Amino acid sequence: MSLFWRIFAMNASLLVIAALLLLSPWITVSSPVLLKEAVVVAVGVLAMLLANALVLHRALAPLQRLSHRMAQADLSAPGIRAEAAGPAEMVQLVRTFNTMLDRLENERATSSARVAAAQEAERQHLARELHDEVGQALTAVLLQLKWLADQAPTRLRKDLRGAQETTRESLDELRRIARRLRPGVLEDLGLASALRALAADFARVGFTVVHHLDHKLPTLPQEVELAIYRVAQEALSNAARHASAARVDLELRHTSSEAVELVIRDDGRGCHSASEGSGIRGMRERALLIGARLSIEATSRGGTSVQLWVPVPGKAE
Repeated sequence: MSLFWRIFAMNASLLVIAALLLLSPWITVSSPVLLKEAVVVAVGVLAMLLANALVLHRALAPLQRLSHRMAQADLSAPGIRAEAAGPAEMVQLVRTFNTMLDRLENERATSSARVAAAQEAERQHLARELHDEVGQALTAVLLQLKWLADQAPTRLRKDLRGAQETTRESLDELRRIARRLRPGVLEDLGLASALRALAADFARVGFTVVHHLDHKLPTLPQEVELAIYRVAQEALSNAARHASAARVDLELRHTSSEAVELVIRDDGRGCHSASEGSGIRGMRERALLIGARLSIEATSRGGTSVQLWVPVPGKAE
């Protein structure tokens, strides 16, 4: 029976019962109304209201459950579905809602994958431009400064040596930026070596990076390794820019549950901001793309802990 006819039948039954009771010889209403008669009518009305409320609550409970699931639905945390139960209309409504969530999550995953691919292509393009164009230009300037310093009078030689050193430092920084944009070591030497090089780069900005990297990692697809690397890169960037951290612990391990886990903890100010920036949203997007779980929370010592749980393809889940 449909929800409409169930509610109609319930209300009609109550009205028929009330009419029969009023027409029966057991209940009479005189004029003026006696106290006993008023009590009987009041009790009858109250009983009808209670019965109506109970039946409506039971009939509309599936709608309440669906409303609760709809409030919990979040495309950044996929997998939440409503349970199809109750009358036929409710089952159909829940199935339609679940189908809509499936479509939205698939569309989000597809668009996120395209955005991530476009970002990586742009990163590689910028890295090549910095290395081939700007890097070569700075190298030429460095050689010219060296020649001028060798030929210049003694009183100018010190200043030229200083300019030469500044140019060399700029060239080194440019190369570090290019490596972050396009981590060639990730393709050549693997994830552990790439994270070690990343930790060494960030250690130069003023805080200590202590890494514990498991070298016996399972074979991971290239896109999964790149996602792990980018999450670690963004977490270290946040620690350097916003957390005022003095120490960062970076750990990559192969857990017993056939998964790879990345953990980055700092001793900075913690994640007190209510709104997430583009960097954290980017980490969540990359985690979704590879079916991983990302957790960002404050530690007991006031810092921030970033944990990425990545299932090994074909074994976990």
